[in-house]
This record gives sequence, C-alpha cells and structure tokens, in this order.
Amino acid sequence: MGVSITILKYVGIILAGYIIGSSSMSFYISKFKKINLKEKGSKNLGASNTLAIIGKKAAAAVLVHDVLKSFFAILAVRLLFDIPYNKVDWLLAAVGVAAVLGHIFPFYLKFKGGKGFATYIGLIFGLDWRLFLAVVGIIFLVAFITDYIVAGTFSTITIGPLYYLVIQPSLIVAGIVAIGSLVILWKHRENIINLKNGSEMKIRSAFQNKYKQAS
Repeated sequence: MGVSITILKYVGIILAGYIIGSSSMSFYISKFKKINLKEKGSKNLGASNTLAIIGKKAAAAVLVHDVLKSFFAILAVRLLFDIPYNKVDWLLAAVGVAAVLGHIFPFYLKFKGGKGFATYIGLIFGLDWRLFLAVVGIIFLVAFITDYIVAGTFSTITIGPLYYLVIQPSLIVAGIVAIGSLVILWKHRENIINLKNGSEMKIRSAFQNKYKQAS
C-alpha cells in the first residue's frame, strides 16, 4: 500500500508539472488581441511567432512566461522535498520535462502548442544554473556563427542530455532530459527540412527585413 501511495504521489507531481507547462501566454495574448496565431505566420504558439505577428512586448511576455513555468515547477518540487539546488534528482528532471511536454501538447488546445524550446531552457535553469548560463552563451555564439537561431536550439537540446551523461553523471536524469530533447527535435522537423533546402530564415536577413519595414 505504501509503495502504491508513493507512486501515485510521484505521478500526481509529474502531472502537475504538465499542467503548469500547458499554460500558454501566447494563447492568452492572442485571445485578448483577437488574433489566431495558429492560423498566422508559422502557426505556432510560441515567442517567435508572437514576435512576428503581434510584436516585441507580447513576445517578451511569452518568452519570460515559457521559461519560468518549467523553472518554477522544478523549484516547487525542490522546496516540497527539500532538495538542495546543487543536487539533481530524477523527479526534478521528470517534472521539468513534463512542463516541456505540457507546453508542446496542451490538453485544452487539442494538444497543439508551441515547439517547447523556451520551456526547455527553463528546465535547464531549474536543474543547474551553471549549465543554464553556459547554454545561453552557446545559443548566442552558435547562432552568431551560423546565422541560424535554430542552430542554437539544436546545440542546446544536445548539450542537455550530454551534460548529465558526462559532466554530472546520472543515466536516469540524462535519459529523462533526452526525452524532452527528442520531442523538441521532432517539433523542429520542418526547420531541419528548411536548413537542407536553404529556405530557413537567417538572423541577419530577419533584422534587415525588420529595418526595411521600419524605414
């Protein structure tokens, strides 16, 4: 009986992480603005499409919200189970990945949400702030060198599992984080195709287009 209760408790906590992750600021803002982001631009409920269709302030709100929801889900578990910040536990990773999956597959939007990268960054932040700082630096560096923001995305979702496989060895944590990485990779399959055929939007081109529109 005790084992069953413990399992139910863990399942409930992970489910709570999913529910927190399913909160969609882009959806709330689009409803307020009466703009259906699922029918415009990339048809994605995320910060990048919000930026393209609605604007910078709305995109900033979406980005902060998407990062913090997985971070706070993990923080809540740390406080609940008194897990020190310098320790990584499988439950922390599971709750964080559940939040990522909630963002990508929100139950109240027919399981069609965003691509999950910002929430994945929040997962990394919640697990290890040092890894978070390193990842942010790598995103900017890789994006600057390649001129593709998606290249920073692919670098990050690769580094996440490898960090817990090599630097802070935990096969369970690495495996759980890898689940989030693989789902995000699948959500970016169109970007991969665009990279192959040369149609993926480049960062400098995007800024030049914005400048021309403003001129």
